[in-house]
Amino acid sequence: MGAERSTDRSGVLSEVADGVYAYVQPDGSWCVNNAGLIVSEGRAVLVDTAATEARARRLRAAVVAQGRPVPYAVVNTHSHGDHTFGNFVFPEAVVHAHHETRREMAAAGLHLTEVWPDVEWGAVEVVLPQVTYQDDLTLHVGELTARLIHLEVAHSTNDTAVWVPERRVLFTGDVVMSGVTPFLPMGSVAGSLRAIERMRALGPDVVVSGHGVVGGTEVLDTTEAYLRWLQGLAREGVAAGLTPVDVARDADLGPFAGLLDAERIVPNLYRAFAEERGRTHGGALDMSAVILEMGTVFREMAAYLGAPPACHA
Repeated sequence: MGAERSTDRSGVLSEVADGVYAYVQPDGSWCVNNAGLIVSEGRAVLVDTAATEARARRLRAAVVAQGRPVPYAVVNTHSHGDHTFGNFVFPEAVVHAHHETRREMAAAGLHLTEVWPDVEWGAVEVVLPQVTYQDDLTLHVGELTARLIHLEVAHSTNDTAVWVPERRVLFTGDVVMSGVTPFLPMGSVAGSLRAIERMRALGPDVVVSGHGVVGGTEVLDTTEAYLRWLQGLAREGVAAGLTPVDVARDADLGPFAGLLDAERIVPNLYRAFAEERGRTHGGALDMSAVILEMGTVFREMAAYLGAPPACHA
C-alpha cells in the first residue's frame, strides 16, 4: 500500500537558490527527514538536524564541505527527534526554537529510540534549544535573513516555518510533506490548513518540506488537498456512527495512494474525528500521556498496514 520505500541512507545537499540549500534524505519516510542550510558572507544557519548519529554526522560533513562555514545557529522546526537528535554534532551552534519545542524535547527525551529499537541510533543525545521565541524571530545571515514563524498547532503544538524572503525559499518543517502522507495526531487538521494558508501567503518560489523532494507551491496544494479529503472522511464517518479505524479500512486513497506511509490515515482520522466532534487541540501536551497513546497508534497503523511501520533511519 503506497509507494515503495528506499533503504538509501545518503543525503544530498543541493543549492535551491543563491546561498540557500536543501539537504534531502531519500525516501522521506519515518525518521528520514530533510534539513536546510542558509549561507551568506561567511555566516551559516542550519534548519533541523537528523535522527541518528550516523545521519547527523553525514549532514555535518555535507554542510561544511567546499569551505562552507560551520553554522552559528541551528533552528529546530519542532520537537520530534528526527529533526533534533543531531543537534549535538553542531556544538558550535546556538539552537533556536519555539518555547514549546524546548519543553516537549525535554519531556520526551530519547523516547523515539524506543519506538524503533532496531534502528542504529548511535550516541544521540538531547541538546535543548538555548534561545526560544514566542511568535516571530529573525536571524541575520550575512545579507540574508531567516524569519522564524510560529505556525501554532499544525503537525505538532510548536511548529516553526523558516522563511528566507530575499530568495523566496520556505522551509515548512513537517507541517508539509512532499510525496509523503502527513502525520498529525499530536497536532490539528484544521490548524494545519490554517498554517498552509499562512505559508502560501508568503509567496514562496521554492518549498523545502520536512520530508520528501523539494518543490514549489504544488507541495502545499497536495498536503492541503489530503487534509480536506481527511476532513470529509471524518464528517461522513461521524454522521454514519463509524469509527476512525472503520473509515480508514474502507477509504479509497485515490490520488493519495502514491504517498509514502499511507498507514498514517488511521491516527490522522482520530484527530479529524475529534475535531469534527468539536474538540480543539491547542494546548501543551502531556508527554507521558502522548508516549502511552503512541503505542496504541502504532499498533493500529500496523493492523491497517499488515506489518509494523518500517523505519530506515
